[in-house]
Amino acid sequence: MEDPTFWEENAAAQKVIEECNALKAWTVPYQDLKKKFDCVREFLSEVDSSKDGEFFSQLVEELTQIDEALSQLEVRKMLSGELDEKNCFLSINAGAGGTEACDWALMLSRMYQRFADKRGWKVEILDVVEGDVAGIKSITLKFSGPFAYGYCKSERGVHRLVRISPFDSNAKRHTSFASVDITPEIDDTIQVEVSPDQIRVDTYRASGAGGQHVNKTDSAVRMTHLSTGIVVSCQGERSQIQNRETCLKMLKAKLYEKELLEREQKLKEIAGEKKEIAWGSQIRNYVFQPYTLVKDTRTKYEVGNIQAVMDGDLDPFIAAYLKEFG
Repeated sequence: MEDPTFWEENAAAQKVIEECNALKAWTVPYQDLKKKFDCVREFLSEVDSSKDGEFFSQLVEELTQIDEALSQLEVRKMLSGELDEKNCFLSINAGAGGTEACDWALMLSRMYQRFADKRGWKVEILDVVEGDVAGIKSITLKFSGPFAYGYCKSERGVHRLVRISPFDSNAKRHTSFASVDITPEIDDTIQVEVSPDQIRVDTYRASGAGGQHVNKTDSAVRMTHLSTGIVVSCQGERSQIQNRETCLKMLKAKLYEKELLEREQKLKEIAGEKKEIAWGSQIRNYVFQPYTLVKDTRTKYEVGNIQAVMDGDLDPFIAAYLKEFG
Protein backbone atom coordinates (compact mmCIF):
# COMPACT_ATOMS: atom_id res chain seq x y z
CA MET A 1 0.00 0.00 0.00
CA GLU A 2 2.99 2.30 0.49
CA ASP A 3 3.87 1.92 -3.17
CA PRO A 4 3.28 5.27 -4.97
CA THR A 5 1.53 3.40 -7.81
CA PHE A 6 -0.87 1.58 -5.47
CA TRP A 7 -3.86 3.83 -6.23
CA GLU A 8 -3.35 3.94 -10.00
CA GLU A 9 -5.88 1.10 -10.36
CA ASN A 10 -8.60 1.99 -7.90
CA ALA A 11 -10.58 -1.27 -8.20
CA ALA A 12 -7.50 -3.42 -7.57
CA ALA A 13 -6.48 -1.20 -4.65
CA GLN A 14 -9.90 -1.52 -3.05
CA LYS A 15 -9.73 -5.30 -3.36
CA VAL A 16 -6.33 -5.38 -1.62
CA ILE A 17 -7.64 -3.17 1.18
CA GLU A 18 -10.67 -5.42 1.66
CA GLU A 19 -8.45 -8.49 1.85
CA CYS A 20 -6.18 -6.72 4.32
CA ASN A 21 -9.12 -5.71 6.51
CA ALA A 22 -10.44 -9.27 6.40
CA LEU A 23 -7.10 -10.57 7.71
CA LYS A 24 -6.97 -7.89 10.40
CA ALA A 25 -10.44 -8.90 11.55
CA TRP A 26 -8.88 -12.21 12.62
CA THR A 27 -5.37 -11.27 13.69
CA VAL A 28 -6.09 -8.10 15.71
CA PRO A 29 -8.69 -9.66 18.08
CA TYR A 30 -6.49 -12.73 18.58
CA GLN A 31 -3.42 -10.65 19.38
CA ASP A 32 -5.41 -8.50 21.83
CA LEU A 33 -6.73 -11.59 23.62
CA LYS A 34 -3.25 -13.11 23.79
CA LYS A 35 -1.83 -9.93 25.35
CA LYS A 36 -4.63 -9.83 27.94
CA PHE A 37 -4.19 -13.51 28.76
CA ASP A 38 -0.41 -13.19 29.18
CA CYS A 39 -0.92 -10.17 31.44
CA VAL A 40 -3.50 -11.94 33.64
CA ARG A 41 -1.36 -15.08 33.83
CA GLU A 42 1.60 -13.02 35.01
CA PHE A 43 -0.47 -11.35 37.74
CA LEU A 44 -1.95 -14.68 38.85
CA SER A 45 1.51 -16.13 39.35
CA GLU A 46 2.34 -13.33 41.76
CA VAL A 47 -0.91 -12.58 43.63
CA ASP A 48 -1.78 -14.27 46.93
CA SER A 49 -5.52 -15.07 46.88
CA SER A 50 -5.66 -15.31 50.69
CA LYS A 51 -4.27 -11.79 51.15
CA ASP A 52 -5.74 -9.99 48.16
CA GLY A 53 -8.98 -11.80 47.45
CA GLU A 54 -10.64 -8.89 45.66
CA PHE A 55 -7.83 -8.48 43.13
CA PHE A 56 -7.74 -12.24 42.62
CA SER A 57 -11.50 -12.23 41.89
CA GLN A 58 -11.01 -9.46 39.33
CA LEU A 59 -8.34 -11.51 37.57
CA VAL A 60 -10.62 -14.56 37.48
CA GLU A 61 -13.41 -12.41 36.03
CA GLU A 62 -11.00 -11.11 33.39
CA LEU A 63 -10.12 -14.70 32.46
CA THR A 64 -13.82 -15.50 32.10
CA GLN A 65 -14.27 -12.56 29.72
CA ILE A 66 -11.22 -13.65 27.70
CA ASP A 67 -12.64 -17.15 27.43
CA GLU A 68 -16.01 -15.80 26.21
CA ALA A 69 -14.31 -13.58 23.62
CA LEU A 70 -12.21 -16.52 22.42
CA SER A 71 -15.35 -18.63 22.06
CA GLN A 72 -16.89 -15.90 19.89
CA LEU A 73 -13.77 -15.88 17.73
CA GLU A 74 -13.96 -19.66 17.37
CA VAL A 75 -17.61 -19.39 16.30
CA ARG A 76 -16.72 -16.83 13.67
CA LYS A 77 -14.02 -19.19 12.38
CA MET A 78 -16.84 -21.58 11.46
CA LEU A 79 -18.30 -18.95 9.12
CA SER A 80 -16.34 -20.02 6.06
CA GLY A 81 -19.24 -20.30 3.59
CA GLU A 82 -19.14 -18.48 0.27
CA LEU A 83 -21.71 -15.91 1.42
CA ASP A 84 -21.20 -15.91 5.20
CA GLU A 85 -19.38 -12.57 5.30
CA LYS A 86 -22.15 -10.75 3.39
CA ASN A 87 -24.87 -8.42 4.64
CA CYS A 88 -28.31 -10.00 4.70
CA PHE A 89 -32.04 -9.49 4.38
CA LEU A 90 -34.20 -10.95 7.16
CA SER A 91 -37.91 -11.42 6.48
CA ILE A 92 -40.59 -12.38 9.01
CA ASN A 93 -44.09 -13.53 8.08
CA ALA A 94 -46.89 -14.13 10.58
CA GLY A 95 -48.47 -17.57 10.37
CA ALA A 96 -52.06 -18.63 10.97
CA GLY A 97 -53.61 -17.20 14.11
CA GLY A 98 -54.67 -13.66 13.26
CA THR A 99 -53.75 -11.01 15.80
CA GLU A 100 -51.75 -13.45 17.96
CA ALA A 101 -49.49 -14.39 15.07
CA CYS A 102 -49.06 -10.75 14.01
CA ASP A 103 -48.02 -9.80 17.53
CA TRP A 104 -45.54 -12.70 17.57
CA ALA A 105 -44.04 -11.50 14.28
CA LEU A 106 -43.54 -8.05 15.83
CA MET A 107 -41.88 -9.60 18.89
CA LEU A 108 -39.46 -11.52 16.66
CA SER A 109 -38.71 -8.35 14.70
CA ARG A 110 -37.74 -6.54 17.89
CA MET A 111 -35.63 -9.52 19.00
CA TYR A 112 -33.60 -9.56 15.80
CA GLN A 113 -33.17 -5.80 15.72
CA ARG A 114 -31.81 -5.91 19.28
CA PHE A 115 -29.50 -8.75 18.29
CA ALA A 116 -28.20 -6.67 15.37
CA ASP A 117 -27.79 -3.58 17.57
CA LYS A 118 -25.65 -5.56 20.03
CA ARG A 119 -23.36 -6.52 17.16
CA GLY A 120 -23.13 -2.94 15.95
CA TRP A 121 -24.78 -3.69 12.61
CA LYS A 122 -26.75 -1.12 10.65
CA VAL A 123 -30.46 -1.95 10.59
CA GLU A 124 -32.85 -0.82 7.84
CA ILE A 125 -36.58 -1.54 7.54
CA LEU A 126 -37.22 -2.15 3.84
CA ASP A 127 -40.83 -3.31 3.92
CA VAL A 128 -43.54 -3.76 6.55
CA VAL A 129 -47.22 -4.70 6.46
CA GLU A 130 -49.10 -3.79 9.63
CA GLY A 131 -51.54 -6.19 11.29
CA ASP A 132 -55.26 -5.44 11.22
CA VAL A 133 -55.46 -5.05 15.02
CA ALA A 134 -51.90 -5.24 16.37
CA GLY A 135 -48.43 -6.37 15.37
CA ILE A 136 -47.29 -6.93 11.80
CA LYS A 137 -48.20 -9.38 9.04
CA SER A 138 -44.72 -9.22 7.54
CA ILE A 139 -41.49 -7.25 7.65
CA THR A 140 -38.20 -7.23 5.74
CA LEU A 141 -35.07 -5.94 7.48
CA LYS A 142 -31.60 -5.39 6.11
CA PHE A 143 -28.61 -6.02 8.39
CA SER A 144 -25.30 -4.50 7.28
CA GLY A 145 -22.27 -5.67 9.22
CA PRO A 146 -19.43 -8.22 9.31
CA PHE A 147 -20.68 -11.79 8.71
CA ALA A 148 -24.34 -10.77 9.06
CA TYR A 149 -25.55 -13.60 6.82
CA GLY A 150 -23.27 -16.15 8.47
CA TYR A 151 -24.63 -15.39 11.92
CA CYS A 152 -28.28 -15.09 10.86
CA LYS A 153 -28.61 -18.04 8.47
CA SER A 154 -29.34 -20.43 11.37
CA GLU A 155 -32.53 -18.48 12.13
CA ARG A 156 -34.26 -19.54 8.91
CA GLY A 157 -37.38 -21.58 9.66
CA VAL A 158 -40.59 -21.58 11.69
CA HIS A 159 -40.60 -20.11 15.21
CA ARG A 160 -43.33 -21.25 17.64
CA LEU A 161 -44.67 -19.22 20.57
CA VAL A 162 -46.66 -20.55 23.54
CA ARG A 163 -48.12 -18.02 25.99
CA ILE A 164 -51.27 -16.72 27.65
CA SER A 165 -52.69 -14.37 25.05
CA PRO A 166 -52.99 -10.69 26.04
CA PHE A 167 -55.77 -10.49 23.43
CA ASP A 168 -57.90 -13.23 25.05
CA SER A 169 -60.25 -11.98 27.77
CA ASN A 170 -60.42 -15.55 29.13
CA ALA A 171 -56.63 -15.62 29.59
CA LYS A 172 -56.24 -18.87 27.68
CA ARG A 173 -52.95 -20.22 26.46
CA HIS A 174 -52.34 -19.78 22.72
CA THR A 175 -49.83 -21.16 20.24
CA SER A 176 -48.61 -18.90 17.43
CA PHE A 177 -46.24 -19.37 14.51
CA ALA A 178 -44.09 -17.08 12.37
CA SER A 179 -41.61 -17.93 9.64
CA VAL A 180 -38.19 -16.33 9.25
CA ASP A 181 -36.25 -16.22 5.99
CA ILE A 182 -32.65 -15.08 5.54
CA THR A 183 -31.12 -14.00 2.23
CA PRO A 184 -27.54 -12.77 1.67
CA GLU A 185 -26.90 -9.49 -0.09
CA ILE A 186 -24.78 -10.15 -3.15
CA ASP A 187 -22.43 -7.53 -4.55
CA ASP A 188 -21.18 -6.71 -8.04
CA THR A 189 -18.58 -9.49 -7.89
CA ILE A 190 -21.39 -12.05 -8.23
CA GLN A 191 -23.25 -11.93 -11.53
CA VAL A 192 -26.87 -13.09 -11.65
CA GLU A 193 -28.76 -12.80 -14.90
CA VAL A 194 -32.46 -11.95 -14.54
CA SER A 195 -34.47 -11.70 -17.75
CA PRO A 196 -36.94 -8.77 -17.73
CA ASP A 197 -39.66 -10.93 -19.26
CA GLN A 198 -39.41 -13.23 -16.24
CA ILE A 199 -40.32 -10.44 -13.81
CA ARG A 200 -43.74 -8.99 -13.02
CA VAL A 201 -43.56 -5.59 -11.32
CA ASP A 202 -46.46 -4.21 -9.29
CA THR A 203 -46.56 -0.79 -7.65
CA TYR A 204 -48.77 0.28 -4.79
CA ARG A 205 -49.06 2.89 -2.08
CA ALA A 206 -46.76 2.35 0.88
CA SER A 207 -48.22 1.99 4.36
CA GLY A 208 -46.98 3.02 7.78
CA ALA A 209 -44.79 5.95 8.79
CA GLY A 210 -43.42 8.30 6.17
CA GLY A 211 -45.62 11.35 6.01
CA GLN A 212 -47.92 12.55 3.26
CA HIS A 213 -45.55 11.43 0.47
CA VAL A 214 -45.94 7.78 1.43
CA ASN A 215 -49.72 7.90 1.22
CA LYS A 216 -50.07 9.91 -2.01
CA THR A 217 -47.72 8.12 -4.42
CA ASP A 218 -47.41 4.52 -5.65
CA SER A 219 -43.79 4.32 -4.51
CA ALA A 220 -43.86 0.80 -3.06
CA VAL A 221 -42.72 -1.98 -5.41
CA ARG A 222 -43.37 -5.72 -5.52
CA MET A 223 -41.47 -8.01 -7.90
CA THR A 224 -42.46 -11.56 -8.78
CA HIS A 225 -40.07 -13.93 -10.53
CA LEU A 226 -42.45 -15.89 -12.73
CA SER A 227 -40.51 -19.13 -13.21
CA THR A 228 -39.68 -19.67 -9.50
CA GLY A 229 -42.55 -17.81 -7.82
CA ILE A 230 -40.14 -15.81 -5.66
CA VAL A 231 -41.71 -12.54 -4.48
CA VAL A 232 -39.89 -9.53 -2.99
CA SER A 233 -41.20 -6.11 -2.02
CA CYS A 234 -39.83 -2.81 -0.78
CA GLN A 235 -41.38 0.44 0.41
CA GLY A 236 -38.59 1.68 2.65
CA GLU A 237 -37.06 4.06 0.09
CA ARG A 238 -38.59 7.41 -0.80
CA SER A 239 -38.85 6.95 -4.57
CA GLN A 240 -40.20 4.15 -6.74
CA ILE A 241 -36.88 3.98 -8.60
CA GLN A 242 -34.96 3.33 -5.37
CA ASN A 243 -37.48 0.71 -4.30
CA ARG A 244 -37.15 -1.00 -7.70
CA GLU A 245 -33.36 -1.12 -7.33
CA THR A 246 -33.62 -2.61 -3.85
CA CYS A 247 -36.21 -5.15 -5.01
CA LEU A 248 -34.03 -6.25 -7.91
CA LYS A 249 -31.06 -6.64 -5.56
CA MET A 250 -33.12 -8.79 -3.17
CA LEU A 251 -34.50 -10.87 -6.04
CA LYS A 252 -31.02 -11.57 -7.44
CA ALA A 253 -29.82 -12.51 -3.96
CA LYS A 254 -32.67 -14.98 -3.47
CA LEU A 255 -32.09 -16.55 -6.89
CA TYR A 256 -28.37 -16.92 -6.24
CA GLU A 257 -28.94 -18.41 -2.78
CA LYS A 258 -31.51 -20.81 -4.24
CA GLU A 259 -28.90 -22.02 -6.72
CA LEU A 260 -26.33 -22.53 -3.94
CA LEU A 261 -28.77 -24.46 -1.74
CA GLU A 262 -29.77 -26.71 -4.64
CA ARG A 263 -26.09 -27.34 -5.41
CA GLU A 264 -25.42 -28.15 -1.75
CA GLN A 265 -28.38 -30.52 -1.63
CA LYS A 266 -27.16 -32.40 -4.73
CA LEU A 267 -23.68 -32.79 -3.21
CA LYS A 268 -25.18 -34.18 0.00
CA GLU A 269 -27.30 -36.63 -1.96
CA ILE A 270 -24.25 -37.81 -3.89
CA ALA A 271 -22.30 -38.21 -0.63
CA GLY A 272 -25.18 -40.05 1.03
CA GLU A 273 -25.84 -37.24 3.52
CA LYS A 274 -28.64 -38.28 5.84
CA LYS A 275 -29.41 -34.85 7.31
CA GLU A 276 -32.31 -33.20 5.55
CA ILE A 277 -32.33 -29.50 4.69
CA ALA A 278 -35.84 -28.54 5.77
CA TRP A 279 -35.85 -24.76 5.96
CA GLY A 280 -39.61 -24.64 6.40
CA SER A 281 -39.62 -26.88 9.47
CA GLN A 282 -40.11 -25.70 13.03
CA ILE A 283 -36.72 -24.81 14.46
CA ARG A 284 -37.38 -23.24 17.85
CA ASN A 285 -40.01 -23.11 20.60
CA TYR A 286 -40.51 -20.09 22.87
CA VAL A 287 -42.61 -20.95 25.93
CA PHE A 288 -43.79 -18.15 28.26
CA GLN A 289 -46.37 -20.17 30.22
CA PRO A 290 -46.74 -22.35 32.27
CA TYR A 291 -42.93 -22.15 32.51
CA THR A 292 -40.27 -20.16 30.66
CA LEU A 293 -38.10 -21.98 28.14
CA VAL A 294 -36.57 -21.42 24.72
CA LYS A 295 -35.49 -24.65 23.02
CA ASP A 296 -33.97 -25.24 19.60
CA THR A 297 -35.42 -28.37 18.06
CA ARG A 298 -32.35 -29.02 15.87
CA THR A 299 -29.52 -28.75 18.40
CA LYS A 300 -31.61 -29.34 21.57
CA TYR A 301 -29.93 -26.29 23.11
CA GLU A 302 -32.25 -24.59 25.61
CA VAL A 303 -32.31 -21.74 28.13
CA GLY A 304 -34.82 -20.69 30.77
CA ASN A 305 -34.17 -16.93 30.61
CA ILE A 306 -36.63 -16.16 27.83
CA GLN A 307 -36.47 -12.39 28.41
CA ALA A 308 -32.75 -12.35 27.64
CA VAL A 309 -33.45 -14.17 24.37
CA MET A 310 -36.20 -11.72 23.41
CA ASP A 311 -33.69 -8.94 24.14
CA GLY A 312 -31.44 -10.34 21.43
CA ASP A 313 -29.24 -12.83 23.29
CA LEU A 314 -29.07 -15.34 20.42
CA ASP A 315 -25.34 -16.09 20.37
CA PRO A 316 -25.57 -19.41 22.29
CA PHE A 317 -28.22 -20.73 19.87
CA ILE A 318 -26.17 -19.66 16.85
CA ALA A 319 -22.97 -21.18 18.28
CA ALA A 320 -24.74 -24.48 18.99
CA TYR A 321 -26.08 -24.58 15.41
CA LEU A 322 -22.71 -23.81 13.81
CA LYS A 323 -20.91 -26.41 15.93
CA GLU A 324 -23.39 -29.10 14.88
CA PHE A 325 -24.14 -28.17 11.28
CA GLY A 326 -21.27 -25.86 10.36
